[in-house]
Amino acid sequence: MARGNQRDKAREAAQKKLAAQKKGNTMSGTEMQKAKESAAEIMRAKQAAAEAKKAEAAAAGAKK
Repeated sequence: MARGNQRDKAREAAQKKLAAQKKGNTMSGTEMQKAKESAAEIMRAKQAAAEAKKAEAAAAGAKK
């Protein structure tokens, strides 16, 4: 019987530990803002590259 109780206690402890890890944001406001700006800059660069590729394909299609 003691084993069942031990298993339940270990499960509860593991759930509490996981909940504590998931809880809360680890970044401060300025760190979060920098991360958002970085991601936005990367997306802008990708968008510019995609638009350049489309323009190049359109120009190549017009030449034919």
